[in-house]
Amino acid sequence: MLKAQRIEEALKKVFQESSIDIVNDSEAHRGHAGYTDGETHFKVSIKSSKFSGMSRLQKHRCVHEALGPKLLSEIHALELQLTDD
Repeated sequence: MLKAQRIEEALKKVFQESSIDIVNDSEAHRGHAGYTDGETHFKVSIKSSKFSGMSRLQKHRCVHEALGPKLLSEIHALELQLTDD
């Protein structure tokens, strides 16, 4: 299974009623540090009511927790755009 699919599955478990968009931006970083297999750099946008009242740091921690340490260890760069409804 592609890493982008694994990211989407992990996020949908936590953010079930949310808008989730995942872009694999790895090709733009070919030859850079951290580029290994074409699935290293991702942009993730989530619009969720779960983020209501959370600080930016709390939102990022929530996403990192949803992804888990194993999947996070396989990602070199993760750009997050997180908004509430």
